[in-house]
Amino acid sequence: MSTQNSNSTNTLTQAGRYLIVISAFLGWFFAGMHLGTTSLAMSPAAKDLLRNSGQYEVVEADRETARAQIEKDGSGDAEALAKASADKRLNTDSSPWFGYYVCALLFGAAAGGLVFGRIGDRFGRVKGMTAAICCYSGMSLVAYFAESPTQLLVIRFILSMGVGGMWPNGVALMSEAWAGVSRPMLAGMIGTAANIGIFVVGLAGRIWKVNEANWENVMLLGSIPIIFGILIPYFVPESPRWLSQRSSQDKGNDAGDSQKVSDSKSEIFRPPFLAITVAGILLATVPLFGAWGGANWTIKWADDVGQAMGNDGLKADVIMARSLPGIFGSFLGGWIASFAGRKRSYFLNSLICLVSAQYMFWFTSPEDPAVFLLLTAILGFFSGIFFGWLPLFLPEIFVTRVRSAGAGVCFNFGRILTAVAVLVTAELIVVYNNDFAAFGKVTTLVYLLGAIGILLMPKGVEGKIKD
Repeated sequence: MSTQNSNSTNTLTQAGRYLIVISAFLGWFFAGMHLGTTSLAMSPAAKDLLRNSGQYEVVEADRETARAQIEKDGSGDAEALAKASADKRLNTDSSPWFGYYVCALLFGAAAGGLVFGRIGDRFGRVKGMTAAICCYSGMSLVAYFAESPTQLLVIRFILSMGVGGMWPNGVALMSEAWAGVSRPMLAGMIGTAANIGIFVVGLAGRIWKVNEANWENVMLLGSIPIIFGILIPYFVPESPRWLSQRSSQDKGNDAGDSQKVSDSKSEIFRPPFLAITVAGILLATVPLFGAWGGANWTIKWADDVGQAMGNDGLKADVIMARSLPGIFGSFLGGWIASFAGRKRSYFLNSLICLVSAQYMFWFTSPEDPAVFLLLTAILGFFSGIFFGWLPLFLPEIFVTRVRSAGAGVCFNFGRILTAVAVLVTAELIVVYNNDFAAFGKVTTLVYLLGAIGILLMPKGVEGKIKD
């Protein structure tokens, strides 16, 4: 680290540092609420918007199915059975749309990481964070007025760009504002913020049952953070490292230096950063794919089973069982990585997640909620550790001029790869008649790839914040 950059961090007051922590925490907390909203509200939203198309009223085919069921059982209510057949069609057809909304989140967040990460590197971390928060809050308000599944899909994509843009700017701002001794704790805090947001959404969904009739209210609540986003530039100080870097570039340009400000997005894909970037993408992909491509289907699974069992709160229970232990796992992730070592902690955590996920999908089901929720909680804790590990690890492998873009690209390319997999499973889930357990058994094998990948990580990738 240069002396100039070391001194620049001391220009922040203690109050300024705390304001940075609070704003980054809240920005990612509100983003986490939108992550939770995907799990809580997108399934009923898809059903409601599909039902509005008029294609899921009881038709003759449903009545024929009902009559066949009555002949087989010897008794039954024809209208009730016909209605159940129509609802089954809706559940089956809504599953791909739930997958599409997850893909919109992942693709949108990946695009947002690139766009808003570049804004953060060019115009400042605070401006990048402000733009990201206003994006996801403002589009949540627009989502309240969606009238078709396709409209909601487009809106959720743009909303998710703000979610993805919050992460690299918040992480870079905190990493550059605090001394190295505090960073494991701060990495845990930023990793914890999203899980707290997800848990709050799950808790709210347990108290106020979210269904086809009221999912729009969740979108309305998601717009409130725009007030916070607008106020951020007025009380949060800019990163002193970024200001120092920009000042050096301006002086060089004023002095006739022919070197231009580098394009941080392209630079990280060239030596000497290329190997580091590829490693970072792989290590970020594993926990994202495990969470969204594997474990996230348990929420849709619980939603369908809960409705059939008359337990409308089961979906919210799964969200809380997954996110509450994840809060503690995320908070400890930075500390565990610091004390046990980056490679060792990632390797062991990958193996634990692999065993936990495989056991859950092979031997449990939402039909037995107690055991299912226990395994969900165990997996939630250990998968949460990754999201305290990543905010510590990713920023420290890039220098200041490319830190926001580098961390954002690594984290969000993982979202792209995950989204592709979710898109495939969203199509195949219909073919396999909503067999969520079968998909979970396959997709959570990604944790094995993580255990192998960390062992192949290039030498010299581990380190501390450097310039």
